[in-house]
Amino acid sequence: MKLILGVGVALVAMLGVGWLWGASGRSQIDRDLQAAGLRGSLVEGRAALLDARLDIYGINFGDASRHFEAARTALRDADARLNGLGRPDEAKRVELALKRVDDAQRMAGQLNQDANALAADAAKTIDEVIKGTVKR
Repeated sequence: MKLILGVGVALVAMLGVGWLWGASGRSQIDRDLQAAGLRGSLVEGRAALLDARLDIYGINFGDASRHFEAARTALRDADARLNGLGRPDEAKRVELALKRVDDAQRMAGQLNQDANALAADAAKTIDEVIKGTVKR
């Protein structure tokens, strides 16, 4: 009877140790996964902004507007991720880029080539945020 009880206690102890060992690296993996998702959203938003700029150069304001909308969606996701990670300074910079995207889209709707400059400013801001996330 003592042997069976000893084996049972050993199995429970091994199960607990295995669970702790498995959980020890999980938090780092979760942080890395969140950072990768954030970088993905930022890069996607930046790519859409660059596509919009190309469309403005080509005087295709309809496609530029669609690309601005895609950039807005990706940047809103990045903003939510930054706020979720407790990084309000970077989130404010993304919000600034979102305002520039809104203004650029409005100007593109008016067939105004100055939308390109606003898109360039937004892309530059996103570049800075991306560089900041790589360093973390």
